[in-house]
Amino acid sequence: MDSQPQPGQQDPEPRSYWKRWTKQDFFPEPTFRNLSSYKDALSHTPSRLKDRLLNRSSDSFELLHLPKQSEHHMHRCLTWWDLIWLGFGSVVGSGIFVITGEATLLAGPAIVLSYAISGLSALLSVLCYTEFAVEVPVAGGSFSYLRIELGDFVAFIAAGNILLEAMVGAAGLGRSWTSYLASMINTDNTDFLRFRVSSLPDGFNLLDPIAVVVLLVANGIAMSGTARTSMLNWIASIASALVILFIIVVGFIYGKTENLRPFFPYGAEGVFKAAAVVYWSYTGFDMVANLAEEVKQPSKDIPVGLIGSMSLITVIYCLMALALVMMQKYTEVSADAAYSVAFTAIGMNWAKYLVSICALKGMTTSLLVGSLGQARYTTQIARSHMISPWFALVHPRTGTPIYATMLVTIASAIVAFFTSLDVLSSVFSFSTLSIFMCVAIALLVRRYYVKDLTAKNDLVKFLASLFVIIGSSIAIAALWNTDVRGWVWYVVVGVIWFSGTLWMALLPKQRVAKVWSVPLVPWVPALSIGINLFLIGSLGYVAFLRFAICTAVMIVYYLFVGVHATYDVAHQIDRQESRTEEGSASQRVLL
Repeated sequence: MDSQPQPGQQDPEPRSYWKRWTKQDFFPEPTFRNLSSYKDALSHTPSRLKDRLLNRSSDSFELLHLPKQSEHHMHRCLTWWDLIWLGFGSVVGSGIFVITGEATLLAGPAIVLSYAISGLSALLSVLCYTEFAVEVPVAGGSFSYLRIELGDFVAFIAAGNILLEAMVGAAGLGRSWTSYLASMINTDNTDFLRFRVSSLPDGFNLLDPIAVVVLLVANGIAMSGTARTSMLNWIASIASALVILFIIVVGFIYGKTENLRPFFPYGAEGVFKAAAVVYWSYTGFDMVANLAEEVKQPSKDIPVGLIGSMSLITVIYCLMALALVMMQKYTEVSADAAYSVAFTAIGMNWAKYLVSICALKGMTTSLLVGSLGQARYTTQIARSHMISPWFALVHPRTGTPIYATMLVTIASAIVAFFTSLDVLSSVFSFSTLSIFMCVAIALLVRRYYVKDLTAKNDLVKFLASLFVIIGSSIAIAALWNTDVRGWVWYVVVGVIWFSGTLWMALLPKQRVAKVWSVPLVPWVPALSIGINLFLIGSLGYVAFLRFAICTAVMIVYYLFVGVHATYDVAHQIDRQESRTEEGSASQRVLL
């Protein structure tokens, strides 16, 4: 038993946040006590792996027990207003300015519909995230949701990809920041602010110190406090919104409706191809869901903040796309600098600098919000002991996980210093989409399966219908990406998908959301699964290969470290609860 202070004795002084450097701080689990204990744990890997595969976490465990690992609470300081602008700042980066030109060449004036379709697709994922964030308002975001519904191992694979996404996304934004700054100074060479090292391989030989500085500054602000970072974000985001409003108004004033004809020059195929391209400009909302632990009233603020921000962003994107194709004929739109070239074409050459400044601001706020969200992901992963619990510690004054933020900062700065954007993008895309898909699957599991309550027959039917939904979604993606364009096959596979979803809809739901629920379950999550699998299918072979390699490395780490740490923690808690129950029983007997 732990020793308790005797009467008259003072409690031991709390340990300093900055003096946690012992082995016990980094590896407190019994497995890592010494080499002998580690060898013994490795010999029991199969049984421990089985335990971790079959066990799932719970809402109460994620909400009540894991936050204790941080020793201090994060400050509840965010409202729906903060969440709306954090969503705006996270999502509206440079994507709308960079991607729109390329996508317009695929869809023509119908790029407006492409943005609407992608916005609706993103909103489906937002709805799934919102229900979980309201029910389980913790810092872990999708990691916690998957840990509760799909189990420890699936959550770990997601966690590894979450950390990969955090590194790659921040590094990519840092390098984009340098490229945009360079383009404002020298339009002929966007790499002139980087240093080329010929001895390094291509893709890793352009060193970017500016990206490192930008990352350090953004993460430093995030470490100083959530409320301060939120305030800076919404001030900057409102300024950005005014610039975007200027772009829309000027586009409508100087635009010509004849530029919208023909509206569908490349047909429905062009619209969907462009929708797959512009979808990336909607990602980033999951970073806001990670801040649920710091929201004052989760049941009210989270739905308004997440759904409100995505709805606002969709409307803004559609209006900006419409302004572009009205200002300039779609055949003349620049793939690289669409808005800057469009303003030059109507005689407003100075406005291109306003566009570049707005893009830089967007990337900066994306980094700020990303710093907040990524650190909270890392904190919850560390609370579960999948990585060292040292990273879960929250600073008592700032209320922020400084060690977790430092981990993400250092890792992303190293990647940004060496790695080019084209190498980073495909890894980031696969990780993001796979997590969105898994959250939708987790929501279906949450509604249709409750351990020790769901009948075995109903479980088999649920799993069969889920298999049909996923399989038919993969089939549609495969048809599209093998250039099969006949409508017959799509109708056949679509009917199979519809039948699988309808079959699930007829099954009894085992759980109803307590506060806020996704409407039209299972249709909304099933659509989200289909769309994310469709977009995963649009990625190249290299993206699949890199994802497989990274996942293989994560599995090796899990088998040698993660499974043993989480097993120790889970069974220590079980023993503590057993002792507590025995003590309570003894007291009742004595009474």
